[in-house]
Amino acid sequence: MSIQYIQCVNHLQRAMHSLLKLEPFSQKLIHAQNLMQIAMKRLQKEFYQILSANQAHLDPESVSIGSSDTSFSSYDDGGEEKDTGTAAERISEVERVSCDMVDDLRIIADCMVSNGYGKECVKVYTKVRKSIIDEGIYKLNVEERSFSKVNKMDWKILEMKIKSWLEAVRISVRTLFIGERNLCDRIFASRSIREACFGEISRDGAIILFRFPELVVTKSKKSMPEMIFLVLDMYTAITVLLPEIESIFSFISTAAVISQAYNSQQRLVESVRKILSEFEYTMVKNTSKLTGNLGEFHSLTTRTMQYLTRLADYNHVLSEIFLDIHPPMTSALPESFSYSLELSNNTTDIATGFSVQMTRLIEVLLSEIDGKSNQCMDISLSYLFLANNLWHVVEKVRATSLQDVLGDDWLLRHISKVKRLMENYERVAWDEVFSSLPENSTTISVAEVRGVFMKFSLEFQRAYQKQNSFVVPESEFCEEIKASLERKVIPIYRELCDTYGRIMAGRSFTEMNEYVVFTPEDVQKCLGNLFSGGKV
Repeated sequence: MSIQYIQCVNHLQRAMHSLLKLEPFSQKLIHAQNLMQIAMKRLQKEFYQILSANQAHLDPESVSIGSSDTSFSSYDDGGEEKDTGTAAERISEVERVSCDMVDDLRIIADCMVSNGYGKECVKVYTKVRKSIIDEGIYKLNVEERSFSKVNKMDWKILEMKIKSWLEAVRISVRTLFIGERNLCDRIFASRSIREACFGEISRDGAIILFRFPELVVTKSKKSMPEMIFLVLDMYTAITVLLPEIESIFSFISTAAVISQAYNSQQRLVESVRKILSEFEYTMVKNTSKLTGNLGEFHSLTTRTMQYLTRLADYNHVLSEIFLDIHPPMTSALPESFSYSLELSNNTTDIATGFSVQMTRLIEVLLSEIDGKSNQCMDISLSYLFLANNLWHVVEKVRATSLQDVLGDDWLLRHISKVKRLMENYERVAWDEVFSSLPENSTTISVAEVRGVFMKFSLEFQRAYQKQNSFVVPESEFCEEIKASLERKVIPIYRELCDTYGRIMAGRSFTEMNEYVVFTPEDVQKCLGNLFSGGKV
């Protein structure tokens, strides 16, 4: 379509205006109107052909690249500027061809609208462009689904659909819809026409796209705990894109799109809170019995801490989600739970929102572990069981983002709790051994030394056989207990042996061996092999 043709149409329009004033009933005016209809049909056909034949240069990606309003395609997902070599040349060529096509379309659209054929122009434009947008969304695996259809999906299939949606929503907003909005803005001068076109083209597809998270979180009345991570990913995606969604769909006719995006965001928030609430309830109602080796970490401890450490990686997002959730005035746990973890009074800066939720979940976990420790047949084992599991919790907090969530004060307090539990274990399991050793071995008689050795040998063998029947996996916790026992036993016992050796100097080896069952080295070796499940 040459510029001369458009100029002729504009001349014809001016002639018609003049005739309308001077000769409103003349044959010339009728002839001019017929010519205008012919011209408009030709322009309409040309408009359609340019739109249809040049889709490669008018695709949303090309338009979004060439638009001065956005710069999404100039950066990668990490916000780093891409290499500007061959990419710059490609962008330059795309911009040139795209601009030529857009200029032609804009000239035709202006001519048709100014001559009263705007409705026909819009009809052609929306028909062609809507098919392109709908096809683009379909290729991104986004399709309209009902609540019942999503509810019947297998979890693995739904998981794949969610991951596909996460990619689709980013591409749709930052390429598909922004490109179409830019194209409408560049072709049509009238805001009302731009709004009508863009709304008709993009509204249905956008609502289908942003409605998907809402369908997912209503899949069932009870959600799997693992589902929370994909829900958080969807929340993050839609939250990050919301400013762009608001900008792209700023027309009144597309307000429903923004409303759907916010509605899905809110449903995702509700879903996260619900999943964590159900997770807490599941732990409270846990009725599993202790089985197997009680010296190991309980499966509830390992599973829960693995779950919470993954949640801590979403600290920023979850802090937003729980921003308006305030700490309860009292614990929601039953009074029978004897291992209630109080909230710190001097960490008010973090004892809100997400940190409170995490504190409560750990509170429930340790309360459950405390309850299960009552199933231990031996008191010393119950302390060992509690200390070992709390140690695992503390180590997971210290080694992950959980420390940022719970704070240093929380960590220090629970390290102290571990130490107290270890002290209680030593007191119950080894107190008779400690008591059998004299405070000062230099002031005792030969008869007393013999009695001390006999009592120590008896108590140590009894304690060691019992405690060594428990198997504790090699860990820093296990080594810390062994080291603590060695510090309390070996120096005193070695001094006792040295003193006894001086007193019994010149006596027969047989007589000495009758009372000295364990040498200091034997005791040290036994303690080093503690919790191996073996015997003396």
